[in-house]
Amino acid sequence: MKYFHFPFFVLFVFFLGCNILPFQKKENNQDMLLAALGILANASDWVWDLPPGFPVPIVPSENPMSKAKVELGRHLFNEKILSGNETMSCGSCHIQSLAFADGKDFPAGITNVSHPRNSQHLSNVAYMPRLTWSNPKMTSLEIQARAPMFGESPIELGLSSNVFLDKLKAKSIYQSLFTNAFGNADTAVNEQNVRFAIASFQRSMISGNSRYDQYTFRNNKSALTASEIRGLNIFNGEVAECFHCHGGFNFTDTSFHGGATEEFFYHSNGIHTDAYYAGLPSNKRGLFDLTGVASDTGKFRAPSLRNIGVTYPYMHDGSFMCADANNPDKAAGAAAGKTKVDCARDALTQVVDHYRSGGQAHTAKDVTLIRAFTITDSQRNDMVNFLLALTDDEFLTNPKFASPF
Repeated sequence: MKYFHFPFFVLFVFFLGCNILPFQKKENNQDMLLAALGILANASDWVWDLPPGFPVPIVPSENPMSKAKVELGRHLFNEKILSGNETMSCGSCHIQSLAFADGKDFPAGITNVSHPRNSQHLSNVAYMPRLTWSNPKMTSLEIQARAPMFGESPIELGLSSNVFLDKLKAKSIYQSLFTNAFGNADTAVNEQNVRFAIASFQRSMISGNSRYDQYTFRNNKSALTASEIRGLNIFNGEVAECFHCHGGFNFTDTSFHGGATEEFFYHSNGIHTDAYYAGLPSNKRGLFDLTGVASDTGKFRAPSLRNIGVTYPYMHDGSFMCADANNPDKAAGAAAGKTKVDCARDALTQVVDHYRSGGQAHTAKDVTLIRAFTITDSQRNDMVNFLLALTDDEFLTNPKFASPF
């Protein structure tokens, strides 16, 4: 049997099922055959167009990439039918121009109740072995999708039944898209395939053309300014040691790929004190919320710093945000004419000042990683300039990631 070519063998088995097994209904067998043909036709057409220096992401064997599945996922990611009252989609809290974050301290779902943590950006989410701020059980995009879709605490998209599937089936565009991605739409429009398609689209969100990437991986030595290069050296040097939590091609210690050892860490970076966490509800205390271990209080996953110039406010609770005078979303007064860069520069200056001060006293803080260090204000500004060079403008405007609606 090992000498059979796999696609031929699969089709052979389905052929037998359709023509020899008398106890199965012919139409059901035809649906199965159509589904198999759809999967086989599309599963091998995906080619990763990866930036230099990027490894091939790990993709679950049960959900191989395909162009048709990614295109279906792009539609579903922006489809408001996937919310209980048809007012929100995944794209409501993950906006392309913000690297698929949303610029808020805490997003709110369809009931307008705030989420306990802010929306993480989705740049290069394909490389993340853990996908939320503090839940180590979220190990794949396929699993994580259930939380916003069906979660009750907090309610995000607020789906409580499979009625949304009937609504998708009723739209001719999804008849075509599901058939292209999975086979016969009558059987392919199901909850699992919705999640699988969205996950495939999210894995396609590769960002790797910032000025830093042009400098480091494309041999364009004029892509960074002298200040940004100094900031890069401080970032990766033994004084600031930022690279311990934000290292590698994806600027986080929670990235892995084929052939690499999975490693992920949750950290307390000293932005709050023990007394602060003691006064919070149980869904805002970090890794402790899942483990119940006191030493896990205030520990959160280190996010990727890619596209950090548009992903403010920073930290899991938006602790660091620019002053109103530098906020382009403030329509009048001193903020008139300000840009995202102005806001990010202000907020990132606060972030670097926090780390160079050593942060606040907190029992769970890893003092080997979060400890005071000495740099000048000029060097701090160099670091901020470098961080701003991690923004990939092409990613923020690429039409292949845009809403089709």
